[in-house]
Amino acid sequence: MIAVPVAAQALLNTVTNMVDTMMIGTLGETAIAGVGLANKVFFVFNLLIFGIASGSSVLSAQFWGNHDLKNIRKVLGLSLILGLAGSLFFVLPGFLIPKTVMRIFTDSPASSGTGAAYLRLVCLSYPFTAVTNIYVAVMRSMGRVKTPVVTSMIAIFVNILLNYTLIFGHFGAPALGVTGAAIATFTARIVEMASIFIYVYGWKTELAARFSEFFGYSSSLLKEYIRTSLPVIGNEFMWGLGVTMYSLAYGRMGDTAVAAITISQTIQDMIMVFFQGVAAAATVILGNELGAGRLKEAEEDASRLLWLQIAMSLLLAAFCILTRNLLVGIYDVSETVFREAALCMVVYGLFLPFKMTNLVTIVGILRSGGDTRFCLLLDSGSVWLIGVPLSFLGALVLKLPIHLVFAMTLTEDAVKFFVAWWRYTRKKWLKNLAAGIR
Repeated sequence: MIAVPVAAQALLNTVTNMVDTMMIGTLGETAIAGVGLANKVFFVFNLLIFGIASGSSVLSAQFWGNHDLKNIRKVLGLSLILGLAGSLFFVLPGFLIPKTVMRIFTDSPASSGTGAAYLRLVCLSYPFTAVTNIYVAVMRSMGRVKTPVVTSMIAIFVNILLNYTLIFGHFGAPALGVTGAAIATFTARIVEMASIFIYVYGWKTELAARFSEFFGYSSSLLKEYIRTSLPVIGNEFMWGLGVTMYSLAYGRMGDTAVAAITISQTIQDMIMVFFQGVAAAATVILGNELGAGRLKEAEEDASRLLWLQIAMSLLLAAFCILTRNLLVGIYDVSETVFREAALCMVVYGLFLPFKMTNLVTIVGILRSGGDTRFCLLLDSGSVWLIGVPLSFLGALVLKLPIHLVFAMTLTEDAVKFFVAWWRYTRKKWLKNLAAGIR
């Protein structure tokens, strides 16, 4: 009941990104490379917001298990403040100096110029994305998972319709190219946030709080929020910066390599949604059980969820490898880009069981009990000490093809798998965080 709607929502968003990529891809490899690199700014921003949302969902899930609605609203208010403040650090440079930002990712003048035109407009959607994602995370922690799917469907319809209209100039509109894609995304984010508010306040849900109820934090709540949530925020942000460094390495390999990895990663995101659903279900189920003091039930359910995702990961790894040509073939690209993207899919399939087990173990299980500082060290350390050095070694020193550089970066997931599994078996995550908070 929890995992399927979460996976469905993530799948809808990923399909939209795929449609965006396909539409923009018709404008040429430079367009797809420029927009793909510009979206790396959103990737890092989204990880910051995901960290804030994940941290809030850890606490709100345990408060929901403890029937503490007052503190759920305060956690929501605190997270909204952090999310909106954090979005400004991305909106200001993206709007004021987009070309400077793009030069961080690529030294190609054509890709940089295209990406800057897209970034200047699309960055204005970031605050709306922050508010939406934080509300959705808290709603999920309370088991409210169907409404976000509906609001995503509305936003996706708006996005695709405006993409078709503004990128190519249909229905009498001017053909704006990548600028049209940015306007479509900006509009869709506003519609999505408005839809969430209409549901929360129109249906008078548990989150329909007065403005004053978002404030007034007790010392015990602030202490637990800082102890639990800030490591999650730091984890996602540092991990996101590390993964963005991969893009810096890829960006120095030329537009063909960037186009190939952009296409393959869009497909990979679609495969990943199933495990995002399992991880979200683990956070909610285990958080509710831990908050209610049912530690034994939480331990048993964690084991079931892990074995479920391992079986799923093996099946989808085989699917990813066997259907790679069919999946990549939906894009209208050159033979070279097609070949490299297909090889990247093979690499992804080989590492998928490691990568997805880490997702469910770290995001779903360890975080649900507040073991967030260890997750910060493990996630950030593996990316910065293993993935980033190997990506630059392969791209700039050894000058390997993109699929081999991609394989080198994914070795950090294999190392992380064994450490995360060891930590899971130590059972330090089995904690009731809601007890004792006023």
